[in-house]
Amino acid sequence: MNLRYGMNPHQRTATATPIDPGTQPLRVVHGAPSYINILDAAGAWQLVREAATVLGRPVAASFKHVSPAGAATAGPLDAVMARTYQVDPATTGALTGAYVRARDADPKSSYGDFVAVSEPVDAELADLLRRVVSDGVVAPGYEPGVVASLAAKKGGRFLVVTADAAFEPPPVETRDVYGLRLTQPRDDAPLTRELLADPRLPAAAVDDLLLGLVVVRYTQSNSVAYVRDGMTLGIGAGQQSRVDCTRLAGAKVDTWWLRRHPAVQASDAGTKVQDRVAAQLQRTEDVPDRAAWLRILDRVAFVSDGALPFADNVEHAARHGVRYIAEPGDSIRSAAVRQECSRRGITHVHTEIRLFRH
Repeated sequence: MNLRYGMNPHQRTATATPIDPGTQPLRVVHGAPSYINILDAAGAWQLVREAATVLGRPVAASFKHVSPAGAATAGPLDAVMARTYQVDPATTGALTGAYVRARDADPKSSYGDFVAVSEPVDAELADLLRRVVSDGVVAPGYEPGVVASLAAKKGGRFLVVTADAAFEPPPVETRDVYGLRLTQPRDDAPLTRELLADPRLPAAAVDDLLLGLVVVRYTQSNSVAYVRDGMTLGIGAGQQSRVDCTRLAGAKVDTWWLRRHPAVQASDAGTKVQDRVAAQLQRTEDVPDRAAWLRILDRVAFVSDGALPFADNVEHAARHGVRYIAEPGDSIRSAAVRQECSRRGITHVHTEIRLFRH
């Protein structure tokens, strides 16, 4: 397919061509994608498809610049989500709920996102998508009338992409970089509950850690994810220092939790979703008893795509309610990391699988 341009608008005549001419992994049914749109659609679709498969529930993701801003399974919507997105928790469908939870993880970063869902888009989700600022959606299908409804968004520029749910990528990946052709086996190592086989982990924590593993697999490294109740609360991506990644993602967790403070929710401003989000974010700066409120958050899971090299990652993670950590292990200081987890009452699991993405 012809693309509007490459990574930047001055890179014209970009194209996307199936490796196997007989396959169509992604099919644009409305709009004109750019190079980054295709990267976002491909990465986001792989995330939701894999997470839905391993967890057995609908999954949604909000992608920006080839990394997820948020990802979540279907699950309960709290009062903050209900007010922010003007939805009724009692009647909202599973797929719409999954996307609300995914976007609410970091609504500031999700502004202008690429949406991915693991099931066909229905009219309810389409209605929500028309009310938020986003650039496109990828899904395995669309219910009757939905494509026409979404096609009117953004003055007709909203992208609607269908993913072939049965497509399996080739076993070998190739990338051209500066006149060099890099080839490697595709990273298809299974992410299963067996990686988290520790009797100290509650079932809910295993699910959260498993979701976190899938999320960091499709996040630019270095990456970490904080997860609770089937939704990410903070994702850190692309930092050269892992502890910086941990701290940045932790700050997003704090913001998510501060938005739940009664003082922040005392009044809602604006009729648009992003206006309400902006008002909430502004009020988080003046929350009374801030430190005491942040200490209430608990039962958070933390996943790292690479080994934790120092115990300082554990120190910072613990400040954001983390009680469970999964990481590859095999660092020269893994013993110190494990000791710090034990000291802080954090259940620590070595998965022995690294999930770098570059």
